[in-house]
Amino acid sequence: MTQLLYQTDSYLREFDATVVHVEGHEVLLDRTAFYPGGGGQPADRGPLQRDSDESAVVGVRKVGEEVWHALEGGVPSPGQVVRGAVEWERRYALMRAHTALHILCGIVWRDYGARVTGGNMDVGRARMDFELEAMSGDFAAEMQEKVRREVEAARPISVRILPRAEAFAIPDLIRTKINLLPEGIQQVRVVEIVGLDVQADGGTHVRNTSEVGDVRIIGHESKGRINKRLRIEL
Repeated sequence: MTQLLYQTDSYLREFDATVVHVEGHEVLLDRTAFYPGGGGQPADRGPLQRDSDESAVVGVRKVGEEVWHALEGGVPSPGQVVRGAVEWERRYALMRAHTALHILCGIVWRDYGARVTGGNMDVGRARMDFELEAMSGDFAAEMQEKVRREVEAARPISVRILPRAEAFAIPDLIRTKINLLPEGIQQVRVVEIVGLDVQADGGTHVRNTSEVGDVRIIGHESKGRINKRLRIEL
């Protein structure tokens, strides 16, 4: 089992860990701040140091309760202590994009009651699909203005890890059309944009909506009769 440091502190840039197991060019660590990808957010990258050697983490994946790190360069041995460093500028840009999508999701749920059917993000841009039948001609401009207001409102963002039963007592916790939370998960991570949005989520976020910065809606399109897509740029 890998301790998921990123779940409780998205701003943690460096950490020490012990190599638990090695398979080829992948290492299993006992703890990590590298996000393994999921929910549309790409996995982190960055160096992994040991003594005088350094490898590059080029891929991260979560398998059950274990997080495996794919390396370029030398591979440490089981039992070695290593120091990881998240590629911070890239991570922070993804945190801003992920939070922008949560703002968008919160607005669409509040004003239209529409669930999310898909989403993805990268540095500086993102997209989200909603279960909407129609969008008016000025829908994009309207949504951009609403997002701007929420960013300027400087809403604090909190993260809690709750027992499953307590988490699911929160109304409308799951905003996706398909519940992606496995039945076996007994601890649920809940992200709240205070006064706007509360939902289950495993990704990394900024601490306040003001950190998201300028958000522009650069496109909107129909992906089906009741599936509409919004594209944003930060």
